[in-house]
Amino acid sequence: MATFFRNEVVKNVGTTPVKVIETNGATRATVIGLSFTNLTDKFVYVNVELQSQDSARGFYLKDSILPSGTSLRAVSSGEKLILATSNAMYVSATLDDSVDVIISYVEIT
Repeated sequence: MATFFRNEVVKNVGTTPVKVIETNGATRATVIGLSFTNLTDKFVYVNVELQSQDSARGFYLKDSILPSGTSLRAVSSGEKLILATSNAMYVSATLDDSVDVIISYVEIT
């Protein structure tokens, strides 16, 4: 079993959900960090949805407030979020091009 430390930077997330990580039938992932930064001069609300292998989607975060120019650590301080095989994570915000997202994870193959 091989493990790889990875991160993804997703710029200018808006109202359309963006897939930030996806596992396939042979991989799993452990999310060890998930951060949002508000790029606007307004309040923004952010969402994180997880999709299971049977395409069911549920919220990990829903309408979490992110004041102007601030950051939110959605996964941090020893907390972990597991993505099983064939899972995905989507992020969105209430304003177009308003949020940068950084996700750090361990990929297990």
